[in-house]
Amino acid sequence: MRERRVAQGAGRAQEFEAFVAGAAGRLLLAATLLTAEAPDANPRARRLLTLALGHTYARWHRLRGEDPYDCARQYLAVRFARTIWHRHRLLGRERPAPRGPLARLDPQERLVLVLRLYEGVAEEQTAALLGLTADRVHTVCDRATSLVLHPVRAAGPRTVNAKVAPS
Repeated sequence: MRERRVAQGAGRAQEFEAFVAGAAGRLLLAATLLTAEAPDANPRARRLLTLALGHTYARWHRLRGEDPYDCARQYLAVRFARTIWHRHRLLGRERPAPRGPLARLDPQERLVLVLRLYEGVAEEQTAALLGLTADRVHTVCDRATSLVLHPVRAAGPRTVNAKVAPS
């Protein structure tokens, strides 16, 4: 009986290792986009990924018939949203300015954009996951896409054509 349980545990570990080998890169990129960190310096994204994979491993034996990638992605998104909500509620905890490609977006816009466009999650599923209406998800996604495609240019120094008074 004990040998059978050990063999099942070893098989479970091998299945999970195969899942991580195939999914960790994509999940890390999604986490990096969410945190708006640079791809080469992303400690918060790596922490999010570790937590998501740990959660998925803890539920691995109960995922029969479910996609483990969906489980990990859902946990990643919910954990990011919860972390951002708590960070905004706690004053005085400043983080370094984000430097990633989605840095100019606010966290909700990044989350919706990553789920909808990078991960390909349907509008209704994104709305259910985030507790928003489908119309709100659509609006946020459109606004975020517009900001990424057509960034607002910073106002530089203006040159004013001043009339020179005759001397």
